[in-house]
Amino acid sequence: MADNISLHELNNSIRDSISVAFPERLWVIAEINELNINKSGHCYLELIEKNNDTDEIIAKARATIWAFTFRLLKPYFETTTGRNFSSGLKVLLLVKVEFHELYGYSLNIHDIDPTYTIGDLAIQRRKTIEKLKNEGVFQMNKELELPSLPSTIAIISSETAAGYQDFIDQLNQNPYGYVYNTRLFPSIMQGNDAIESITHSLDRIYNYGDFFDVVVLIRGGGSQSDLSCFDNYWLANHVAQFPIPILTGIGHDKDESVTDLVAKHSLKTPTAVAEYLINRYLDLENDLTELYNLIVSEVNASLENNKKILSQISIQLVPVIQTAITRQIRMLNQFSTVFKLNTDQNIHNKNNYLHDQLSLMGFHLKKFFIKSSNEIYYLKKILLVLTGKFSTSQHQNLHLIGQSLGLLDPQQVLKRGYSLTYASGKIVRNASVLIKGQSITTKFSIGKANSIVKKVILEQNGKAKKK
Repeated sequence: MADNISLHELNNSIRDSISVAFPERLWVIAEINELNINKSGHCYLELIEKNNDTDEIIAKARATIWAFTFRLLKPYFETTTGRNFSSGLKVLLLVKVEFHELYGYSLNIHDIDPTYTIGDLAIQRRKTIEKLKNEGVFQMNKELELPSLPSTIAIISSETAAGYQDFIDQLNQNPYGYVYNTRLFPSIMQGNDAIESITHSLDRIYNYGDFFDVVVLIRGGGSQSDLSCFDNYWLANHVAQFPIPILTGIGHDKDESVTDLVAKHSLKTPTAVAEYLINRYLDLENDLTELYNLIVSEVNASLENNKKILSQISIQLVPVIQTAITRQIRMLNQFSTVFKLNTDQNIHNKNNYLHDQLSLMGFHLKKFFIKSSNEIYYLKKILLVLTGKFSTSQHQNLHLIGQSLGLLDPQQVLKRGYSLTYASGKIVRNASVLIKGQSITTKFSIGKANSIVKKVILEQNGKAKKK
């Protein structure tokens, strides 16, 4: 029978065996399952390993990073990887295997290799992109059509984030007077809780149906390490399949996150997103102004052309009428001359014959005048018909053009919520033409307001520049 030993003796024996078996430190690959930092600054972890095929946990161990070492390792890891030192990361750790009689088996962490984590994160990011593409959802949000005038905007952001306030200020204080309707869906924008918070906000927006024109996902400030949640598969999957176009402005300086890649449009900052939305309105306004000017030009050209045509017709008809009248006068003169000659020669001996000739002459003259009058009458009638048809056609064309101009009348545009700003009697399309102290007039659908320019702010590359 084996000798009996106490538990303490057994643990001592195990400790000695482990010390002999693992005298040196080892580099160990593991995933951080849990991480807790106590008040003294010590970091306690639970490390695990999963089966690559089933994702089942096949190994587990407790680990410790003492406060002095943790104060050095944490900033080094986060600066190098651009990620928070948190649970869910796969890491390469330099550990010393230890066994304590009272606390049992654990690993004491002395160093960490951030380059391994960077490589693993890159692999995971690539796998996430490939998975979204294989599922056929990667381009879904990009393929949605963004409205020409996206005025009703759902915002996913932290309520206290500086980026959110920058976005609202940029949008509502635009120099063109464009009006937007916004609603904030407060969300956590960094850390492990951000994924669930953002997807929950997307679900809430989805319940509004087609009410919103666009969703804006913005985040301002914070470190690059806070962006890890935007590479998450589930968050990217929600964004990719969302039925409303999504614009992102999460403030990154390096590579785009997976969420940026699947969104409709990705911009660097919240103010850049606001500027993008303002430019959508500005581009449409410029197009409408150009169209209005083109129509006015075409109408004026058409009126001028029609005026020339009428003038040419008038010029052509006047000689014809004058020629006909001259011809008739000449014929009358000829008849008068013949009549006079005949009368002089036969005045004495052909009084009866003259009487008959005069009667016959009167008959022919009357017939001739009737014929001439009929010709002139029909010429006038043809002229009136031609002129009436031409006038009716031009009147109809002018009526249709007038209706088109009515639709583009600035007054009608103003009634839809727009406004026009004038300086020195001219429309202001660019704030750079204004100067401090200048008097400007803002015209609304009903009435107008006069004001003085106190400050001019120009936007270049998403940055404000005072003039």
